[in-house]
Amino acid sequence: MLEVKDLKTYFYLDDDQVAKAVDDVDLTVKAGETVAIVGESGSGKSITSLSIMQLINKPGKIVDGEISLLGRNLLNLSNREMTKIRGNDMAMIFQEPMTALNPVYTIGNQITEVLRKHKKMNRKQAKRRAIDLLKLVGFPRAEDTVDEYPHQLSGGMRQRAMIAIAISCDPKLLIADEPTTALDVTIQAQILDLMSDMKEKLEMGLLLITHDLGVVAEYADRVLVMYGGQIVEQSPKRNLFKDPKHPYTEGLLESLPSVHNDLERLGTIRGMVPPAHKFPTGCRFSSRCPHAMDKCFESNPELIDLDHEHAVRCYLYTED
Repeated sequence: MLEVKDLKTYFYLDDDQVAKAVDDVDLTVKAGETVAIVGESGSGKSITSLSIMQLINKPGKIVDGEISLLGRNLLNLSNREMTKIRGNDMAMIFQEPMTALNPVYTIGNQITEVLRKHKKMNRKQAKRRAIDLLKLVGFPRAEDTVDEYPHQLSGGMRQRAMIAIAISCDPKLLIADEPTTALDVTIQAQILDLMSDMKEKLEMGLLLITHDLGVVAEYADRVLVMYGGQIVEQSPKRNLFKDPKHPYTEGLLESLPSVHNDLERLGTIRGMVPPAHKFPTGCRFSSRCPHAMDKCFESNPELIDLDHEHAVRCYLYTED
């Protein structure tokens, strides 16, 4: 359904520096599959999703690569053609619904706008469909909510409204960029269960961006681990948690609390993610890696296929 090849999204700064926010990323999402992208803040997760949606503004620019949705290369399309696809064939749930929703329009207006543009419905048809969508995402009094404004809803209800807008045109691909940020644990579970149900009902592909490995363990089919604007490991969920390969993935998993291990202190990854305009010459994790060799500081490794499902970007797995 979605295939991204060699994607590069750079930001050109005022002092002639280049921030390589996304650098040579490959990924695929199949129909009915949930693919999770995980990593620390600044690893390039959100910029990858915005690149797929063609929502990169200056000073950012997609400088190379291919983004194919249902066989069409989105990078070859005009702005008008992308507008027809965005919200219709693919949709996105943003991190913070209070800033993504327009505060001066009712929830109903913001759903019907999408329906009238892409499905050519009249006002009456669009409002009826908006009410049905609000019921579908769990609003108990959808007939009233359709005329309410975002500030009248709780955080969880605003996120549900965002999901209603995103699925209004039955998209083939849904991108969820940390959809449970700032929500309490109970509401998080409800939102994620809802997205999972919608994925199955509509046979969508779901690209889930998160830093919560608990969410990944519960909902993902495959996992892509990002660091420094690159994919450093990709694997089916079970393989990743059972047998992580990249030292960065190992560090992330060691930082999780466990009911099975009686540890005095959780594991940590030393140092910080380097800024995108100051990535090291070699492996981008080399300055924080406990296994770093001389070669790691000299050149950046390629993504190596360990088998047909598991790949890693690390010199520990090369023949030499």
